[in-house]
Amino acid sequence: MSWSVRHEGSPRVIEGLTLEQVAEGLREGSWEPTDEVRGPGEPEWRALENHPQFSELALELEPPPRHEGEDETRLDMNPLIDVCLVLLIFFMLTTTYAALTKYLESADVTNTPLPGTPKMTTKELDEVAIKVSAKMEGDKPVIRIEKDVVEIDDLAKKLKEVKRSSKKAKAWLEIDDKVPYGTYIAIIAEAGEADVSVLLQVEAAPAQKKK
Repeated sequence: MSWSVRHEGSPRVIEGLTLEQVAEGLREGSWEPTDEVRGPGEPEWRALENHPQFSELALELEPPPRHEGEDETRLDMNPLIDVCLVLLIFFMLTTTYAALTKYLESADVTNTPLPGTPKMTTKELDEVAIKVSAKMEGDKPVIRIEKDVVEIDDLAKKLKEVKRSSKKAKAWLEIDDKVPYGTYIAIIAEAGEADVSVLLQVEAAPAQKKK
C-alpha cells in the first residue's frame, strides 16, 4: 500500500511512500501541511492538513499565529496633551503677570486716602499699629520700623519682635512715592510672613490744635 505526495500546485509526484514515511516527512518539514497527499485507492488529492490520517499531526505542527504589530494608524494623544499643558501654564503665567502689572501700575503708595476713608493722627496710629516707613536716601531705599533702620531680609524677624513686645498686630505704612514698587511689595510680603496686618489706606492727618 503506497502513498503519493506532491507539493501544493506542483505536477511532480513522489510515489511509493508508506504512511509512516509521509508522516515522518511532515514532522521533519519535508512536507508542508498544505502539500497534497493521495492514499491507496483514493481518486483525489487532498491537503495533508485535511486528510484524516494526517490532520492531527498537521495541527500539532502548525506554527503559532503571527503576532500582529501595533496598529501604526493609532493616534497618539500624548504629544497633544503635552502641548495643551504647556499652553495652559503659559496663559496662567501671562494672566498672572498682566494682573500684577495692572495692579502695580494702578497702585498708589502715597498717603492719599480713598474717598470716605477715616483720617487718623500719627499719635492714634502709633497707639494701635507699628509704623513701617520707607524713603529714598541717595539711590537706596531705607526701611525703618519706628525709628530703627532694618534690612529688608530682617524685616519679618524685627516685626515679630516688635509685635511680641508691643502687643500690636497691625502695621501702618509711610512710604515715599519715589520708593520702587518692588520694595513696597517686599514690605507687604515680609509683614505677611510676620503675621502682621498692614493698613494700606492710611493718611496721617495732622493733630487738631487745642483751642
